[in-house]
Amino acid sequence: MQLFEMIWPYAANFLGALVLTLVLTPLVREANRRLGMVDKPDPRRINKVPIPRGGGLALVFGVIMTITVFLLSTGGLEAMGTVPLRLGVLAVGMALVGLVDDKFSLPPKVKLAGQVVIAVLVWLWADLGFSDLWPTIPAWLDCILTVCWVVGAVNAFNLIDGLDGLASGIAFIASMGMAGALIFSGRANESLFHFAFAGGLLGFLRYNYNPASVFLGDCGSMFIGFTLAVLPLCSHAPNSFLVSIGVPLLAMGVPIFDTSLAILRRSIRHLLHRGEKDASGEVMTADSDHLHHRILRNVGLNQRKAAWVLYALSLFLVAVGLVGMSLKSRAAGLWLFALTVATIVVFRDMSRIEFFDAGRLLSAVAHARDTATRRRVARLAVPLYVLADVVTLVVAFFLVHGALFGVFDRRFAFTILPVTITAVFVSLVAFRTYSTVWGRAMLSNYMRLLVACFIGSAAATVVLYYAFPITMSRPVFAMTFFYAVTSAVGLILVRTVRALIRDLFYAIDCSRLVGRKDVSRILVYGSGLRYRTFRRELVRTAAANDRIIVGLIDDDILIRGHYIGGIRVLGTLMEAPEIINEVNADAFVIACAVTPEWMKVVKKTLAPTGIKVTYFSFAESAVDCGK
Repeated sequence: MQLFEMIWPYAANFLGALVLTLVLTPLVREANRRLGMVDKPDPRRINKVPIPRGGGLALVFGVIMTITVFLLSTGGLEAMGTVPLRLGVLAVGMALVGLVDDKFSLPPKVKLAGQVVIAVLVWLWADLGFSDLWPTIPAWLDCILTVCWVVGAVNAFNLIDGLDGLASGIAFIASMGMAGALIFSGRANESLFHFAFAGGLLGFLRYNYNPASVFLGDCGSMFIGFTLAVLPLCSHAPNSFLVSIGVPLLAMGVPIFDTSLAILRRSIRHLLHRGEKDASGEVMTADSDHLHHRILRNVGLNQRKAAWVLYALSLFLVAVGLVGMSLKSRAAGLWLFALTVATIVVFRDMSRIEFFDAGRLLSAVAHARDTATRRRVARLAVPLYVLADVVTLVVAFFLVHGALFGVFDRRFAFTILPVTITAVFVSLVAFRTYSTVWGRAMLSNYMRLLVACFIGSAAATVVLYYAFPITMSRPVFAMTFFYAVTSAVGLILVRTVRALIRDLFYAIDCSRLVGRKDVSRILVYGSGLRYRTFRRELVRTAAANDRIIVGLIDDDILIRGHYIGGIRVLGTLMEAPEIINEVNADAFVIACAVTPEWMKVVKKTLAPTGIKVTYFSFAESAVDCGK
């Protein structure tokens, strides 16, 4: 009996909202259909048949009516004060903004303005914010944080609502996770609304799960985002970071991450397409590269599998937060583990789209045709090299100083540091390293750089030896040698990082192209200088490339199975027909010197495959200029 008395308030709210939403959703669905609030199929939408939207109105009524009836019947409404009533009014207001958008398709800026107004009222009228967690926070900063938090959550769930049952399912997991955080912290009485909200979401999910018969619409998704944003604000308490911010952030991690990526992606594309006629609304324009779209493509356009992948990710994040609460002092290790996993996932997810678009943007700037842009890039090149070199020289100094002397001697270090850095830098200038085009540098240029470092370091040692009372007990001459080597290595790395980044973007481009059907899959014959030149040309044109190297053919059996330039040597020419079928190649590039007799062998070997064959060559030939 005592157990029943403990759980019945939560069960009543959960089941009440569940049943009421189950009953109301078909009625709202039919009403919206008759009002013409229907999502029709288009290239960006996933649904193949017209489906009513705005069904979230049933969720709004189901949840608010359930909690209102419960509080009235138990006399809890008066005890809770005016804040819940005001929040209820604002929640309905946010849902109405979404409902109007579902019906009339409001301009994005008008809808955003409505969201901001309601978010300001949360801070101003409902008196909620972050001041309970950070009592010393200024009022203006508290208002800005509150508005950004509410508007961000609203738009996060608005953007993630792209698959059947995705937004409602993730919101259900988030709501239960926040309720669990309150229960673990001994504040279970504050989780009544969480259970009512979860019950309503589960009831709506009955009709929204794939294949969906009704969509949340902006009415439902904005109500969900608003509710999940203000619930943590109601639960604020001093020294309760995990309950107030930590777990809610993790619980809403998937939609927040998706929204952040959308802003970054659209901003980059807006910069890429500046000046084009349809680029004015790039940042505010919807696209098909959201997290759920990417996962949907990876699982073969199966909506249920894609939704469950994101459900699992949300459950993992919520579990991290809840386990972190129980670990207390050891929570930092768990959060570090979660951050590591998230970083790996983020990089793998971002690499094919956001990083690739960023590479296109940088490439467009670096290779701009107009004179003004190229002059700006040229003016920045040398100052950036100088800044990078100074930082490298300072870092090298402290590394060598720490390795040789052990204990940091401030007086000794800061006596030697300015003299050493100045001497090496003057030597770099004297050896004309800043007039060298390092993107096309040869071995002699790097040797010149190494000599400049040795001469500059030696000159600094001579100056210090005669100008300052440095005893020979200090390993000054050892530092001269090791500093010259260390600084030279660092400076060479600074000058080769551009090529490394270019190779990185080529690898990203390959991972982006590997799954596409319209990409030419190349098998290259030869792994020497011509192959490296051919691959370099592909790297330099990565932004507009539609070809990918899938393997190498080389007659040297000793390198079979080895990797050259990141590409595996698969076999010899005699094995080419089998390899072509194995890697599904549709183009064969000869990138090695071939005699006319051997060319006949190549043609005879490849003829049965029907593959397209090209010859990559660079040769010197005479040009008759006439008179």
